[in-house]
Amino acid sequence: MPNNFLNDTTSKNSLIKREILRLCIDHTNFSIADFSKNLGISVPTITKLLGELIEEGFLQDLGKLGTSGGRRPSVFGLNPEAGYFVGVDVARHHFHIAVCDFKGELVKFIQDIEFVLEASQESFRNMCRMVKDEITGSGIPWFKVLGVGVSLSGRVNPEKGYSLTYSNNEDFPLKDLFQKEFNVPVTIENDSRAMTYGEYMTLGQKADKDMVFINLSWGLGMGMILDGKLYYGKSGYSGEIGHFPLLDNNVICRCGKVGCLETGASGSALHSMMVDMLKSGRQSSLSKSFSRKGDIELEEILQAIGDEDVLAIECIGKIGRTLGRGIAGVINIFNPGLVVIGGRLIVGKEYLLLPIKTEINKLSLHRVSSDSEIVLSELGRRAASVGDCLLSRSKILGLM
Repeated sequence: MPNNFLNDTTSKNSLIKREILRLCIDHTNFSIADFSKNLGISVPTITKLLGELIEEGFLQDLGKLGTSGGRRPSVFGLNPEAGYFVGVDVARHHFHIAVCDFKGELVKFIQDIEFVLEASQESFRNMCRMVKDEITGSGIPWFKVLGVGVSLSGRVNPEKGYSLTYSNNEDFPLKDLFQKEFNVPVTIENDSRAMTYGEYMTLGQKADKDMVFINLSWGLGMGMILDGKLYYGKSGYSGEIGHFPLLDNNVICRCGKVGCLETGASGSALHSMMVDMLKSGRQSSLSKSFSRKGDIELEEILQAIGDEDVLAIECIGKIGRTLGRGIAGVINIFNPGLVVIGGRLIVGKEYLLLPIKTEINKLSLHRVSSDSEIVLSELGRRAASVGDCLLSRSKILGLM
């Protein structure tokens, strides 16, 4: 499939083609008149460029649009078969893969692929080989992959392409390694921001242009959409809500500081809380397992919440109240229209969400928070890898 315009960032026609694709992403389908009006370009020029995009395989003619009268205009939209984008959400002991078509629709999701990640080039190369094997094994030829997005936890610089969490050597950009192994354009992103973008793009017209996403997993992260765009900050490390010094608990955070919000509102905090409660003699469906092993896994706690274990529900409620205090501060500062809470702990559902909302109502300024909607993620565990796919598409199309 010809794709020369994707590699051309200077010519006027290439830039217009990108804008045409952006409008199709934002509005699903558009007529020639719509394109002409929105882009301020003559109908003959738009018609010519649409023909080229159809010939190149990126657009398709969707036929005539029904109207109440007069001539029915032809509408155009993205061709889902133009190619695929692969998203890889990497954790310490597993990774997830999502595959989206050119329209951004999820066509495949493979979760919990076991893999022990080490901070070495060889470990990442092995992961890349596993990803390619999974994709081709699922029936999608690799030559149809237009781009790959990779997300990792911790401090990731997407522009320079390195991770300070998995490599302290800034001369070792992971992005370069991934592009060499995958042989397609690669984006690298922090997992919370990838989740934010995935949720924002999936919500479509329901999304708010000022949105905050809270990633409540083993740690605590945040992503922000401000005026419709991902916010990165000066150095690309925005969203470290987990290390906001909110608590007076004298607990040392994994960052080495004391009082971080993450020490009271995260999966690690939930685990510590449950262990302390069980040690003190509190009864739970997990008591026997804890007595036998001397410890419990986070997944066991989350399962116990789903099984309505009273102690586990009590603990997730405390996590919600602490997190609600932090979110109240975020709302007071940014005044977002939408706050989405995702990550592994949202299995707590209303046991988590209700105390969060209670604290927000109690501590935020009503004039600021009254228009902020608080919801749980719709994508769940797919959020980061879907976000990786859509970030890859946006970067390749030059839309961000």
